[in-house]
Amino acid sequence: MTFFLSPAPLESLKLSEKFSAPGAGAFTCFEGRVRDNHEGKSVVALDYEAYGSLCRAEMEKIFKEAQSRFAVIDIKAAHRTGKLKAGELAVWVGILAAHRDEAFIACRYIIDELKKRLPIWKKEYYADNTSQWSYCAAESTHVH
Repeated sequence: MTFFLSPAPLESLKLSEKFSAPGAGAFTCFEGRVRDNHEGKSVVALDYEAYGSLCRAEMEKIFKEAQSRFAVIDIKAAHRTGKLKAGELAVWVGILAAHRDEAFIACRYIIDELKKRLPIWKKEYYADNTSQWSYCAAESTHVH
């Protein structure tokens, strides 16, 4: 299980490369990208700040929860920090499982928990030259 924060751009193909296991019949991933609008405002960039050591500790807990709730074989996740432009990859979660249903639901669980529990803050920059901190957890839905 791997989680990291990256000030450098995330590359989807590199993240999924060599992420395999003999018993995994399913690979599912989620890619969160910076959208160019939020609540009616035109977004030009985001700035992510994170409390690294706490993020890693909390992700370890989330990974263990996912492994105990769903039949996942391996998990990998990454989140960008720093300034990102619209369209850039901000967060990536990959799941290996024996079957697709477990992979899909575990992926959803992990992204929802990541958004809800990790100390990662997002500041949005708008086309009208204003900016605002945004609460990421308010946008997630929880898997039961």
